Amino acid sequence: MAGRQEMRSEQLTIKHMATKQEFVDFVIDQIDKAGEITARKMFGEYGIYADGKFFGVICDNKLFIKPTNAGREFVGNVVEAPPYEGAKPSFLIEDKLEEREWLSELVRITVKELPMPKPKKKKK
Repeated sequence: MAGRQEMRSEQLTIKHMATKQEFVDFVIDQIDKAGEITARKMFGEYGIYADGKFFGVICDNKLFIKPTNAGREFVGNVVEAPPYEGAKPSFLIEDKLEEREWLSELVRITVKELPMPKPKKKKK
């Protein structure tokens, strides 16, 4: 058809690398002094919890922690990035993953400021 313009949408291709279990185990080991740490597989990545409170995600072999005022004060200059497309920015922890005490303290500070999870409603 002459005169008709073709409309094309461009799609941005984002390559995702699935998180390896070894990395999840490493992170959990690094922060084990921050409470009872658990990781739950969610959409191919992992949600991480301390004493039942959701505080971060492990996505593409990177650790993201929910931003809090106390956490920001503790960390100082911090890189913030969304763990996945459409997510709110979180603290991206890369440089200090080897520092167990520092990392555990950041998790403790963060979890202390986060609200308790809402109780799940019983199914009828």
